Amino acid sequence: MRAVVRQNAAAMIISASYRTDVPAYYRDWFLNRLAAGYAEVRNPYSGKAARISLAPDAVSGFVFWTRNPAPFTGGFEAVAARGTPFIIQMTITGYPRALEPGVLDTNSAIAAFLDLAKTWGPRAAVWRYDPVLISDITNTDWHFQNFAKLAAALEGATDEVVLSHAHIYRKTSRNLDKAAEATNFSWHDPTDAAKRTLLAKLADVAGTHGMTPSLCAQADLLSGSLAPARCIDAKRLSDVAGTPIRSRQRGQRPGCLCAESRDIGRYDTCAQGCAYCYANQSRAAATRNVQAHDPLSERL
Repeated sequence: MRAVVRQNAAAMIISASYRTDVPAYYRDWFLNRLAAGYAEVRNPYSGKAARISLAPDAVSGFVFWTRNPAPFTGGFEAVAARGTPFIIQMTITGYPRALEPGVLDTNSAIAAFLDLAKTWGPRAAVWRYDPVLISDITNTDWHFQNFAKLAAALEGATDEVVLSHAHIYRKTSRNLDKAAEATNFSWHDPTDAAKRTLLAKLADVAGTHGMTPSLCAQADLLSGSLAPARCIDAKRLSDVAGTPIRSRQRGQRPGCLCAESRDIGRYDTCAQGCAYCYANQSRAAATRNVQAHDPLSERL
């Protein structure tokens, strides 16, 4: 299904959201903000609030990030109905529950992805196999076999898979250590050489299933057939829209090739509890925020 995009010179791509899973948790809030024509977002560092227009002529496209699109019934349809193109970045890793206690089970996630591709077209759906985390329950051989099974299941439903190795931030390390102690596994951060070797092998597998393998903001780990990822991808949005989307490159961090966008999410608001997540201080804090959420609020 193709949307006919309406765009003015100041139109912006809206990210919903790399800070949280809007489709999994916040359908009603999103639809309310879409109807209101704006969302308020508080800068996570300065605390300063900003109003972001969601009016049709102010938005050139949406990029949705999710692990579970099933609760977003009517959400994608509402965006398409007003003529705005969108793409969906959907993460499916198939990790053990010790690492991902609250995500959609793998078979259901595959089915959901296939349904997205059938409904909106393979160009609108991007598979994310990230982050790649090395542990004694997800070692390199496990990743190779697991990735191959997922790639085979998703063949024809997407033309790209985005990879990355886990970024071990301070809170990531703390949360991984806590999960490892609670569920009896161990993890480690491999050498860059080891990361490059595994990523190159996964990229080769992706190619055999008709997918372009890309790497998210890790230029130092590029090798083989891997290309830098453009997760906020104006070209892909243009293809979905059937007309060019005006944008400029403005990455979120070094090595990021994303187009300029505005994110309407908030950190610490996804309760799926992935042990390696960069967006939560803790699952407990995120769960409290989910429970306290007001779908009528101007911001998450």
